[in-house]
Amino acid sequence: MAEKETKNKPKDLVEAVPEEIEKLEKEIEVTAPVTAPVVEQAKARPYDRREMQRESAESIVARWNPKTALGRDVKAKKRTSFDEIVSNGKKMLEPEIMDALLHLDTDLLLIGQAKGKFGGGKRRAWRQTQKKTMEGNVVTFSAMAIVGDRNGHVGIGLGKAKETLPARDKATRQAKLNIIKVTRGFETPEPGSTDPHTVPFIVSGKCGSVRIKLIPAPRGTGLVIGDEAKKILRLAGIKDVYSMAHGQVRTTFNMAKALMDALDKTNRMKL
Repeated sequence: MAEKETKNKPKDLVEAVPEEIEKLEKEIEVTAPVTAPVVEQAKARPYDRREMQRESAESIVARWNPKTALGRDVKAKKRTSFDEIVSNGKKMLEPEIMDALLHLDTDLLLIGQAKGKFGGGKRRAWRQTQKKTMEGNVVTFSAMAIVGDRNGHVGIGLGKAKETLPARDKATRQAKLNIIKVTRGFETPEPGSTDPHTVPFIVSGKCGSVRIKLIPAPRGTGLVIGDEAKKILRLAGIKDVYSMAHGQVRTTFNMAKALMDALDKTNRMKL
């Protein structure tokens, strides 16, 4: 049987020698030099992620066109206190209200898992699911965001979309609309200290099978809790706490909701 003729035969891949790689890197450095003023400016003002987020929040508020009466009052600076709005029972329907009243930081919970052998993939922020249809698989991404000002205000939100960045934006928007006030306190009375650092008393929260209990801790103890729960407590402004958890605590969704239920009770039980 005659062999099939191939017009374009595959070429052999030749890897570069280390000396050639160094030569190419030197040529790139020569063709694209970095000017001195740019370097000095970068050294004078280092990159701060939280500062960049605040600048973007200010730009969002600047081009914001309020659609509710409360939003118009906030943009006109007739209302400047978030706690006063919450205590009056006003419902906030625009996330820009929180951007205008609070200096918020944003973070993502690791609710997904990258693909790996034997199911041992690395944790990641995007949770990927698939739906079987006649046309093929439809992929959906989920993300859970946390927002807080590290001073007694925190919120979580869940977003789903066909791409990762829209899912993150939806989750961040939902988290801003779900912000709650957290009452903080001291483990024992401390003379000369006015900075609350822990929960004021023992509180517990639940969601699904997860049961979590937060216990006041002395100053300097740290957050004795899971890594994902630490993100929520840090953005809420809590620095020291003991905890106990039961149930399927590896389900990050229910763990986060149970923790938010416990933090919400610090304010309700105080009132």
